[in-house]
Amino acid sequence: MRRSLFAPLPLAHVPEGVRIRSFDPATDIPGILAVNARAFAELPDQGGWTENDIAVRLTEPWFTAVGFFVALDSSADSIIGFHWTKVHGSGHDHGHAAIGEVYVLAVDPEAHVRGLGRALTTIGLTHLRGLGLGSAMLYVDSSNERAISLYESLGFVHWDTDVTYRRPV
Repeated sequence: MRRSLFAPLPLAHVPEGVRIRSFDPATDIPGILAVNARAFAELPDQGGWTENDIAVRLTEPWFTAVGFFVALDSSADSIIGFHWTKVHGSGHDHGHAAIGEVYVLAVDPEAHVRGLGRALTTIGLTHLRGLGLGSAMLYVDSSNERAISLYESLGFVHWDTDVTYRRPV
């Protein structure tokens, strides 16, 4: 899915009792992994991330903690969601101009915080726009109807489809 970053963005309405800050690699990895596992329990490729998977990504040339937003339950100071953005292309051997990416958006389904995914996405898109990028992209599993609905409500449209084939056993 893709959307223009020149088009208007809604204001980010952070739900009451939630605080959002940038990622801290020294303290946040266990909480990120726990939320990621619960949010993507049905998608083992994403939900099965380990500390090593995060560590590898933190060494990528595109990584910046400034574009990795962490949502905390203010009362417990525990991670309940995150939005990891990245700049895709331009200088990273992709052969195309830079484009913002909603790399991972995850909200803990046990947190029951209405509007957190929308707030995190909007904050990330605002960040990407602030970098001077003209558009944003994301990958979403076609079975994730709630996420697709959120992204469409924020102006994303279907761009392309990647299909994985599996040979019958």
